[in-house]
Amino acid sequence: MTIILTSLIFAALLGAILAIIIGAAAKAFAVESDPRIETVTDMLPGANCGGCGYAGCADFAKAIVGGIAPPNDCPVASADDATRIAEYLGITSEEKEKVIAVVKCSGNIAATVRSPYNGIEDCRSAVLVAGGAKGCDYGCIGFASCARACPFDAIEIRDGLAIVHPELCVGCGKCVDTCPKNLIILAPAAVDVHVYCNSPEKGPAKRKVCKTACIACRKCVKAADNEEQMVIKGFLIETNYDNPPISDLVEKAACPTTALRLATKHAAGEYEGASK
Repeated sequence: MTIILTSLIFAALLGAILAIIIGAAAKAFAVESDPRIETVTDMLPGANCGGCGYAGCADFAKAIVGGIAPPNDCPVASADDATRIAEYLGITSEEKEKVIAVVKCSGNIAATVRSPYNGIEDCRSAVLVAGGAKGCDYGCIGFASCARACPFDAIEIRDGLAIVHPELCVGCGKCVDTCPKNLIILAPAAVDVHVYCNSPEKGPAKRKVCKTACIACRKCVKAADNEEQMVIKGFLIETNYDNPPISDLVEKAACPTTALRLATKHAAGEYEGASK
């Protein structure tokens, strides 16, 4: 009985000593948290999408309070949100141009030559095996890796092609990092005219595997208000986002393959079946 009582007393004393040591260590090494971080976190949208380049909203808020990142680096927050955060912290916040994702491909299942593919329906896995079921080595694989990565359900897979809905996209860039073909870019949301093709091959080679490929016929370049609005890169034409064309270029150019499209009409499916 004496041994048991002695053991209990010893354990209690040891526990008390350890508690004192741990308490003292916690107090000595405690890192004071800036209360503004929690306030700024609450002022952010709370999407935790990572589009700002940080792990989540709390981490981003810490960077804002620390002067490392500006409030307008959050792609989800509105200009008013950024202004409120800036006013709370007593700093300035410039308005940032909104961007959206653009998948530079228009080759759905109907428009492309298909080859047998029996594997995991994941874009990265398909690239490692055989590149997917489409004939174009530069086009959208269509296995929805980008759609699964999008926190805002802004990407739809329609007939084996990733379609971005501009009204839902916030430009977080998650899809850009996910695509193994580097097909997705972030473009100014104010620009509606895009070339939905990424292949650098010559026109005839593209047309063998895709009906909607850009064949670099330059009709869009000639129809533009000035030569700098559309950029010629070998056998591929691209929109100059620093000096973009207005929306009527698509109608004026009458692209023979419909590779030149308006993002809004592309999302609405208005070009499907347009190319022969």
